[in-house]
Amino acid sequence: MTPRSLLFLCVANSARSQMAEGLARSMAPSLAIQSAGSRPSRVNPYAIEALAEIGIDISAQTSKSVETLDPAGIDLVITLCAEEVCPLFLGGAEKRHWPIPDPASDDPTLSPGDLRTRFRTARDEIRGRLSRLFEEVGLPMQACPGGDRRSG
Repeated sequence: MTPRSLLFLCVANSARSQMAEGLARSMAPSLAIQSAGSRPSRVNPYAIEALAEIGIDISAQTSKSVETLDPAGIDLVITLCAEEVCPLFLGGAEKRHWPIPDPASDDPTLSPGDLRTRFRTARDEIRGRLSRLFEEVGLPMQACPGGDRRSG
């Protein structure tokens, strides 16, 4: 099935799901793409920076609650939680799980450089998975800024 709409879910809707939303919009502009979380907070500045490095601006994106979404309008849901409990999405959409470690951390031993590295790693992992997904479902892609569509 070729999806027409895609939802990325994680807990805070601040890092992984926000980066996935921005990357997917850049790579597959024909899709309706959203992200949400079970406990939305704010878009992490490191997520904004990691995508800006490859030419994608997500600075206007906001964290949203999964409870505000209409399940009827979503074909595919991708959860991005690894170590935490992912939000549930009740609806008939196809569901996939990509366990990507949360790049955000309150660990005081991590420097800003360490955090940037963690966010870049998550960004590149998501970009690679999106490329593989879009190829699998036969969705035409645009080259992703900052690298060809197969990178990651």
